[in-house]
Amino acid sequence: MKTLSIIIVNYNVKEFLLNLLKSIRYAVKGISNEIIVVDNASEDGSVEAVKKKFPYIKIIRNEKNLGFGSANNIALEKVKGKYIVFLNPDAIVKEDTFKVMLEFFQRTPDAGIAGCKVLNPDGTLQLACRRSFPGPWTSFTKVTGLSSLFSKSKLFARYNLTYLDENQTYEVDAISGSFMMTKKEVYKKVGGFDPQFFMYGEDLDLCYRIQEAGYKVYYVHSTQIIHYKGESTKRSNLDETKVFYDAMHLFVKKHFSSSFIVEVILQSAIIVRKLFAFANVYKIIIAALFFDFIFYTLAVLLAEKLYSPGQWSGFPQFVKPWIYIIPALIQIVISSFSGAYKKNSLSVLRSLLALLTGFVFLSSLTFFFKQFAFSRAVVLITYSLSLVMFVFWRVIAKLFFRFGIVSETGKIRTLVVGINKNASYLALKLKSNLTDLHHIVGLISLKQKDVGKHINKFEVLGSLQNIKKIIIDDKIDKVIFSSGDISYNQLFSVVSNCQGEKVEFMVAGSELDYLVGKSSVTMLDHIPLLTIRYNISSFSYKITKSIFDLMFSLPILLLIYPFIYFSSNLKRDKNDFVKFVLQVPEVLIGRKSFVGPYAKFTLGELYLGKIGLTGLWYTELVDLKDKDEIYKLNIFYARNQNIWLDLEILGKTFAKMFITKEK
Repeated sequence: MKTLSIIIVNYNVKEFLLNLLKSIRYAVKGISNEIIVVDNASEDGSVEAVKKKFPYIKIIRNEKNLGFGSANNIALEKVKGKYIVFLNPDAIVKEDTFKVMLEFFQRTPDAGIAGCKVLNPDGTLQLACRRSFPGPWTSFTKVTGLSSLFSKSKLFARYNLTYLDENQTYEVDAISGSFMMTKKEVYKKVGGFDPQFFMYGEDLDLCYRIQEAGYKVYYVHSTQIIHYKGESTKRSNLDETKVFYDAMHLFVKKHFSSSFIVEVILQSAIIVRKLFAFANVYKIIIAALFFDFIFYTLAVLLAEKLYSPGQWSGFPQFVKPWIYIIPALIQIVISSFSGAYKKNSLSVLRSLLALLTGFVFLSSLTFFFKQFAFSRAVVLITYSLSLVMFVFWRVIAKLFFRFGIVSETGKIRTLVVGINKNASYLALKLKSNLTDLHHIVGLISLKQKDVGKHINKFEVLGSLQNIKKIIIDDKIDKVIFSSGDISYNQLFSVVSNCQGEKVEFMVAGSELDYLVGKSSVTMLDHIPLLTIRYNISSFSYKITKSIFDLMFSLPILLLIYPFIYFSSNLKRDKNDFVKFVLQVPEVLIGRKSFVGPYAKFTLGELYLGKIGLTGLWYTELVDLKDKDEIYKLNIFYARNQNIWLDLEILGKTFAKMFITKEK
């Protein structure tokens, strides 16, 4: 009989799985073990990759996605270990994780199931790793936000037990399915996971039934794993929110249905939570619908007041307030069909097109409903005002509140941990990567004696002992571990020590072909460039950019250019702002653009933009003689170009010209 059986259910997370298996290889040394991977019909080559790199691992390949619980139950029929570990594939274990957990079970005979400390990729505690069952009061405090507001209160913070010290071991109601260790005899006694739970809730249910069988559930603080959370769900077509709350509903119905009051309270809490989750996912759409409705209604009211031809006294009373509301609802429906409302962006152009369509549609309706054809002039004024209001609030939301826009500029300030050949090669790959703009600040060595050395032009800035100080002082965004250089214990130590510093930690694949991080897998091998769709070569983007250049060049030429032109003739040295303004005529006639590549730049038959008066090559700290760096910035800009990115670059340009110079 084996001591330990490790079961991993995988679904389309090949890179995460390979990283996990590599960490397990170090963690099981000295332990009689078996590793079983249950693959739920992955299509990303997971099974083939595991067979190639870890041929000793047992693989169970399902023909379809059976869910988490059912897949684990299949593996149960084959396990030979006294203890079983259920482990999510998007995790990394510490080198002592299994040893510590085995020792805990050996000295805690009443333990039926236990979980270790689970960290987020930024080093913070993943709250789900120790929690209470969703009783009525617990659910109420969670849904209303009282548990977060009073996170240290035993009365209000029972859901995630945030009033307890995360660095202590104690009994809890439930632990996270990302890491669960139990005895084989206990698992068989309770009948394994309930297959009714497809995903989510099965861990709560198992913990509940294990307690009913007379055992205890424990949270063990003395070892950790890192869990990236939700990666399998991202790669499926499942509605994550729906699946989660359906699981909660099933749990409540199964274990609390004896009390009608408890059932009503919990079901109400789940519904409210669903509404909050829905609002969070679709907040941009909800905000756009709300403001468009308000501003359109306001436009009708103002149009009624502004239009006063003789005897016109406004809309008759019998159509109020519907004359304000119904046209607004019609316009919102038209905007919806026009694609003006999206989860992740506020589209100004689509809103303008929707308003044009709405104007034509409402004007046409007056031919069929003569009794409501009060004034086409009011319709015209309404849409003129709506056009200004719709554009105005979207521009304000984007520029001042960053709402509906993701910043694309600014290099990611990156540290690479390691100084051997793999680490320096990784740094070079990151520097040349076209997907993200990495600024390699330097390397981190395992030893203090290496500080100050230069490896492939990258300076060794510090060691693991002072990495936190470097992260703070140099405003680091990402720390990337070259897994061949550092032990997993050292990796966990760094992540834990830097908790709360708002830095993302990533681990490079053993062959340096991918990075595993909190939100994605970053592939380091370049995609064939000719197959990529570049925004700047799109017809709609070209038109928008041309209009933008025309609108901004005219006022500059009329109001600023004459003064700059004459004053520049009196001076030999011209600063960056003067050079910028003197080139504006070339923007007006279409030879250049306000924002664009550093020089004439094409790739195959693709159009990649006119030369820019400014661009990423100006706002970022880059040597203009470094052709590789300029090439990467030009590609990045061409692929991500949009009007908001241009405005952001212009803003940074003027800040650099004036504010930075003054300092």
